[in-house]
Amino acid sequence: MMRWHEDLDGNFVEQFQSTAFDQRIWELYLFATLIELGFSLNTKHAVPDFIGTSLFGSVAIEAVTVGPTRRGAEIVPPPPVETEEQMEAYLRDYMPIKFGSPLFSKLRKKYWEKEQIAGVPLVFAIADFSSPGSMIYTRSALERYLYGYSFDLACEEQGRAVAKPTKIIEHRWGDKVVPAGFFDIPDAEHVSAVISTTAGTISKFNRMGILAGFDAGDVLMTRTGTVIDPNPEATNPLLFKAIVNAKGYHESWVEGLNVYHNPRAIIPLEEHLIPGAAHHHCDAKGNWTTTAPRFHPLASSTERGRRKWRSRPMRSTSRWRKSRTGWRRLR
Repeated sequence: MMRWHEDLDGNFVEQFQSTAFDQRIWELYLFATLIELGFSLNTKHAVPDFIGTSLFGSVAIEAVTVGPTRRGAEIVPPPPVETEEQMEAYLRDYMPIKFGSPLFSKLRKKYWEKEQIAGVPLVFAIADFSSPGSMIYTRSALERYLYGYSFDLACEEQGRAVAKPTKIIEHRWGDKVVPAGFFDIPDAEHVSAVISTTAGTISKFNRMGILAGFDAGDVLMTRTGTVIDPNPEATNPLLFKAIVNAKGYHESWVEGLNVYHNPRAIIPLEEHLIPGAAHHHCDAKGNWTTTAPRFHPLASSTERGRRKWRSRPMRSTSRWRKSRTGWRRLR
């Protein structure tokens, strides 16, 4: 894919092979998604990462990643999530702080002041690589941090389950405290939306590679995950399992992408600029609405195995003769 991707910083290949594999994979995923959606990319400027124009308009995207916590050169392991209480605390406060740090750092760079994106919606594209496989279950933590609301299930008088919003003031973990609600931070009104997906990983490239015809023929790949339940009263996602090699299997780059719109954006991001994604809106009172494709994966894992082939016996009537150029089959 690097035959088509312009390396504007000049260090893509070196970092891909060394210290920033996850970050470069994430950029390559965004590049593939934008091309699939029909955007032509402006390669005159290295900042922000992507400036794309399609028939429907323009968008500027800056890639953001959440990395592991480090103490000097040492990686600090994440807190344990073996119990429900530990997982709840992890998603309630630890991960919102992890998402908040790189997003706030990007906000301080004031990309909207760049002349090349004047009047263009600015989008931060964030991916979680804080620990192996963490992106599969940290989506709710990102939503909690962006809008500053938690949503707890409650029952109406009719017995129907509804999500009740509760305003969050801050996130606290150890000696770290950050205010909740990224979109409420001063200057965040210049960010039109934040986009994210659990699929911007090497597994996505493996699956898309098979669909593109790069399958060597001896790999069996299965994909298992959760998908949005189209029933508006559903409180849990549906499960799915698919064989990537099977005839009729389809997947796009944009599949599974989530767009979180900023209710305070000076330049709103129009939904039709990113078709095929799920678009989420949350107002100042915590009222949440989502527009999503019928099949919208929330998270998935991919397993690879070896195909078992039956060897075809040679026909008994076949005859072979050696010539100067090698063996020839006589019919």
